[in-house]
Amino acid sequence: MNKFIGTGVALVTPFKKDFSVDTEALIRIVNHVINGGVEYLVVLGTTAESATLSSDEKQLVIDTIVKANDKRLPLVLGVGGNNTAKVVEELNTRDLSSFDAILSVSPYYNKPTQEGIYQHFKAISEASPLPIILYNVPGRTASNMLPSTVVRLAKDFDNIIAIKEAAGDIVQAMRLIQTAPKDFLVISGDDMITLPMVLAGGAGVISVIGEGFPKEFSEMVRLGLNRKVDEAYKLHYLLADSIDMIFEQGNPGGIKEVFKSLGLSENTVRLPLVNVNEDLASRINKFTNSLS
Repeated sequence: MNKFIGTGVALVTPFKKDFSVDTEALIRIVNHVINGGVEYLVVLGTTAESATLSSDEKQLVIDTIVKANDKRLPLVLGVGGNNTAKVVEELNTRDLSSFDAILSVSPYYNKPTQEGIYQHFKAISEASPLPIILYNVPGRTASNMLPSTVVRLAKDFDNIIAIKEAAGDIVQAMRLIQTAPKDFLVISGDDMITLPMVLAGGAGVISVIGEGFPKEFSEMVRLGLNRKVDEAYKLHYLLADSIDMIFEQGNPGGIKEVFKSLGLSENTVRLPLVNVNEDLASRINKFTNSLS
C-alpha cells in the first residue's frame, strides 16, 4: 500500500511526426520523471492516448517502459473499459508480472447505475491477480461513481485498495476520505486540488503536470503529506498557472507541449486530438523556460 502514497504520473505515449510510437522519447520521459523524484508510474492510462493505440502498440509501450524503468519504481497498468467481459479477458490473458497494480476506469458511455458500476468492479476484482485502483472521472465517463459505491467495493473486496478520484469535487473527495476504510487510499486525479486533498487525508496523486515538472510537484505532495503547509502551497502556486495551461485545450496536448519545450519529445497527438494553438504553445514554452 505504501508504494502508492505520494506522486504517481500518468505517462504519455510520445509520437514521432509520422504518428508512430517514439520509444526513444518514451525512455527519456521515464528517466525524466524518475530522476525528478516521483514515487510510481502509470502505464496506458487516459493520458497515454490508449484509445488510439493498437494492441501491438500497447505492448510496445509496456515493453519500453518496463525496460526503461528497470524495476526502479512500482508500475501501475491501465486495464479498463466499458465492456466488462473484455476487461476480464484482458486480465486473464495479459502478462501482468511486471506490474504492482492495475488502474481501472469506471465504465464510460454506457452510463451504468451505481449497481452496474458495483457489479462491473466485482467481476474485475474476482479476475484480477493484482491490487486494483479504481478510477472515477465523470467528466470523461458521463457517470459519477458515488462515495457509497466506492466504500461498498472497498469493504467487499480486499484487492480493491484505492481510488483515483478525478471528479474535481473537493467535497466528494473529503466524503470519500471520511467514509472509506482506514487503509483504503484516496488518490487525487485532479492536479489543481491535489494539495487540498492531501491535507484532508488523501494519499497523493496520479498526475499529469507531475510528469512535466516532477521535482516541484512531487516535492509539493511530500510536503503536504508531512503537513508542511506553507512550503507546500508555495510550490502549488508556483505551478498553478501551468496546471491550467496544460488542460486548457485538452489532455495530453498541453503536457506534450511541455515535453517539446523541455526537448524530450515531439508534441504530436493523434486524431481526434489536435495540437494546442500557437498562443497556448507560446505561454507553455515561456512558463517552462521560467522554471529551468
